[in-house]
Amino acid sequence: MTAALSLGTYRVRAVGQAARTALAAGSPWVDTAPNYAHGRAHEELRPVLGEYPTVRVATKAGFFTAEQGRTALDEGVLTRYETAGRHSLEQGFVRWQTERSLAALGRVDLVFVHNPEHHGHGLDRAALHWRVREAFTALEGFARAGRIGGYGVATWTGLRSGAFSVPELLALARKAAGSASHHFTALQMPVSLIMDEPITQALNGGGPLVQAKDAGLITFGSAPLHGGTLLDAMTPGLVNLIRPGLSAAAAALLAAGSCPGLDVVLTSASTRDHWDDAAMALAAPLTAQELRRVTDELAAE
Repeated sequence: MTAALSLGTYRVRAVGQAARTALAAGSPWVDTAPNYAHGRAHEELRPVLGEYPTVRVATKAGFFTAEQGRTALDEGVLTRYETAGRHSLEQGFVRWQTERSLAALGRVDLVFVHNPEHHGHGLDRAALHWRVREAFTALEGFARAGRIGGYGVATWTGLRSGAFSVPELLALARKAAGSASHHFTALQMPVSLIMDEPITQALNGGGPLVQAKDAGLITFGSAPLHGGTLLDAMTPGLVNLIRPGLSAAAAALLAAGSCPGLDVVLTSASTRDHWDDAAMALAAPLTAQELRRVTDELAAE
């Protein structure tokens, strides 16, 4: 089966409008972050989420806008030096930012530690892992209190670069929880025909998505259109190989959404026509053989 088509708000300008469109079309998840839409994403989502009480909400902790940084500085959460980086995994900051997210959104099912590898510039792996464990410890507190459903990691390059692995993240969660019973429940990473390593690994029965599924995590694929740049590479021949008659965007989403082990594929489609186009394509997933034919074709180019 294909991954569930859900709204990702990273590149969305009118977040509230896009959310209302996606949720009316049946999106089971909304993925957002405090720094999205220049810091306005949470505020724009709040009234829409109130209209759809069953949709699940994922946000993040780590990145912040300049204005949010000034507030954190004024409230003594971060130092002036720490605000300059626009990203923090300090335990106190993660708590502060998550409190603000809960207040702004009304409810949160998942909090992703946002691109922890960004915080690792200049740090060795041990120091980076300690930072991640500190963030996990803060989020364990929210989960144990029933204020969030769980937490995870949303990464761009961390798994590919070897900054951390799925087994290492699970071990850090166990340490943060003080036991094998933890609330690390989700992994988000880019999955597309440009960043197709997770697809080829999963087709071969390995890689982070398979490891995450084996551990019982919910898996999210971000940037299936690679920020829109993939559309330029979606030639008529490639689209036809994926499935004749699809639009370039729908074909790209179908390939990503057919990746073995992927539960949710995030799209920023903001019109109902674009959403329905993608949903119709995803209703009939590619087989592993069909998907392998696509990745083999791309590898041969």
